[in-house]
Amino acid sequence: MDAAPEFWIRVLLLDNIKTASLKIASPFTISGLQTKTPAPSAEPLQIQVSQGKIIIAGRPAESNELIISPNNPYIFNLDGDDYRGKLKLTLNPDCNSFDAINLVPLEPYLAGVIGAEMPEYWEPEALKAQAVAARTYCLYIKRRFGPNRTWDVTKTQANQVYLGVGAESSQVWDAVNRTAGDVLVCTQPDGKKDIFPAYYSSICGGHTENSSKVFGDSFAPLAGVPCPYCREVAKPAFFFWDKIMLKKADVSARLLQKYPDLKLLGEIKNIVPTEQSDYGDFSRLTTIKLFGPNGKTNWLRAEDLRLAIDPTGRKLKSAACQIADANDKWVFSAGRGFGHAVGLCQCGAQAMARKANTAAQILAYYYPGSDIENVY
Repeated sequence: MDAAPEFWIRVLLLDNIKTASLKIASPFTISGLQTKTPAPSAEPLQIQVSQGKIIIAGRPAESNELIISPNNPYIFNLDGDDYRGKLKLTLNPDCNSFDAINLVPLEPYLAGVIGAEMPEYWEPEALKAQAVAARTYCLYIKRRFGPNRTWDVTKTQANQVYLGVGAESSQVWDAVNRTAGDVLVCTQPDGKKDIFPAYYSSICGGHTENSSKVFGDSFAPLAGVPCPYCREVAKPAFFFWDKIMLKKADVSARLLQKYPDLKLLGEIKNIVPTEQSDYGDFSRLTTIKLFGPNGKTNWLRAEDLRLAIDPTGRKLKSAACQIADANDKWVFSAGRGFGHAVGLCQCGAQAMARKANTAAQILAYYYPGSDIENVY
């Protein structure tokens, strides 16, 4: 657990919870506890909130924050899942709930990401490309958003999936170790080279998308490239997906819940695509206009609409589809690909690796104009 402070990652594991169960096999210390640290035990330690304080194993915290530090092998188990590093518990302002945050060095963090984001049995060069992209993305998000909150990234696909020790394997650790410290950089508007958000998704469907049309940011390596590769690896039902039908009332309710500003429309009566990226044999919706019965309108990026309607992203798999009105339902058809399609296409990376492309060649293809530098 030896890393400079700027390379420790704060991962939000659980938020706004009232209870949790903690097990640590090795000796450990707890900072911020009023009484002696509990001894290691075969039984889980119960964590809860009571009378405005975090209580662990019956002992109240003397501050709104606890840091639990296991000794070697530096592993703790929270609610059944193993993680490396330290556990930080933070009392929320309402004093009725707390957040659980994993403090972990960058490389062990990545070992818990790579196997969660890509099958660990995939080609070594694909895994290495994934490691560099994930490392770059993590450091960018930490720098961009971390200073304004108590954590840097979540453990979910809202950032990148992190499963801790459960996602590790020898192949994953090999990819992490062989790329240790390697990140992608590009020329910024000020002329200097720096990291950028190296997004990636599962299946682009034949062409990656310009980040400005999905996330609203603009970096040269994220302009989008043709991808003739992912179809060779992707499961057919994910490359081309069946149409889905959703009730208009449900779609409207989900959109208004996710975006309160849309309540000015009253409810969503019509959805009209206004912009799309055309790639010859398919297109991807990028901007959607919404209409209310009162004549008012608003718009959303198509990707935001997709995830508001289906937060899992597993039914409405991408914005590369068509929308049609079917009485009391919306029909999403001619679907293609899985995910937002910006940056690295994971199935495309695997296909390129099978064709003997190196990780560096894969990254140069999906992030054109980028370079690899080492942060250490």
